[in-house]
Amino acid sequence: MTRPTLPALLTLVAALALSSCGSESSKKDAAGKATQAAAPLLIAPEDQLAMNLADFVSGPVITGSIQPEKRADLRAEVSAVVLQVMKENGEAVKRGDLLARLDDSSIREQLTSADESARVSVQSFEQAERQYQRLKTLQAQGMSSLQATEDAEQRRNNAQGDQVAARARAAQARQQLQRTEVRAPFDGIVSERKVSAGDTALVGKELFKVMDARSMRFEGLVSADRMSDLKVGQSVNFRVNGLDEKSFVGKIRRIEAAANATTRQLEVLVDFAPGSAPHVAGLYAEGRVETASLRTLMLADSALLRAGDEVFVWVINGDSLKKTPIKLGERDARRGEFIVLSGLAAGDQILRKPGSNLQDGQKVRLVESAKASTPAGAASANVAVAAGK
Repeated sequence: MTRPTLPALLTLVAALALSSCGSESSKKDAAGKATQAAAPLLIAPEDQLAMNLADFVSGPVITGSIQPEKRADLRAEVSAVVLQVMKENGEAVKRGDLLARLDDSSIREQLTSADESARVSVQSFEQAERQYQRLKTLQAQGMSSLQATEDAEQRRNNAQGDQVAARARAAQARQQLQRTEVRAPFDGIVSERKVSAGDTALVGKELFKVMDARSMRFEGLVSADRMSDLKVGQSVNFRVNGLDEKSFVGKIRRIEAAANATTRQLEVLVDFAPGSAPHVAGLYAEGRVETASLRTLMLADSALLRAGDEVFVWVINGDSLKKTPIKLGERDARRGEFIVLSGLAAGDQILRKPGSNLQDGQKVRLVESAKASTPAGAASANVAVAAGK
């Protein structure tokens, strides 16, 4: 019998050691998986969603923007160079506040000339009036001819016409002088400044936009196909972008009589509830006109999981999870929620944002604070490790 050599014995010992280590590693992995499977899923109150009845409003969709009812586009009424700008965008103004000053040197010269012409015309008229009255007296005494009296009357009338024209020119020059000062037409806010010092302002050039932030309204558009569903006084539920998803309620004040020839939409003016209007114009808004309302279960899209044509949720059934198929109805475009037709009842507790690695019948354990738990959508292995600690 041939004895094994030393290298052969060393190789055999190493193989036996590796086999033992692999066996122990497999046992540890199996034990870990068993522990993981037995560990409950930690759920905080923030991970749960209670099913409650909500109002599903049906009606025409309305889109548009928030605009002030009271607004003014201030334009240059005289051609002049802008000397000074007093107000900037967003500044509050009172009625009559000076916004900008234009160069008035040439207009002041015109006013001086017009005032002088008016003064001379007054003197000419007064002189012609005295001459006419004098000849009229002499003609009555037979000491002057009728022709001379009529000529004096004609000169008096011409002088009176020149006086009226001179006064009109002076008033016009004075008015032009006032137009070199751009003032706020009402209490409000400067929404846009379109001019700077040194600019040449031609007649008609836009200088400022002023709006009254207290007069905001929703200027929306509705498809003309739903025109028969619209009535003055109907409630409108809508949201405004940029305002933290806050919901607003308004009422239709006016419906335009003509649809847009290109878009086939009707403009609808909606008033905000008193004291609820935002103070920023131009924000996009979207909502729905309330033509019908239904009390039903509503569910957000974030709580749904889909597998092909099947839609299901994870219901917290006591101390375990239950995979529950549901049937959905119409979607509320404003809130992004679906009507639940079947599969759930009021009061059911479901996972608000479930993950894809949950198992039907998996045990759950409620914790008081989210800080002590792992989110419901976390991997099962991570939850098991946390529970094991």
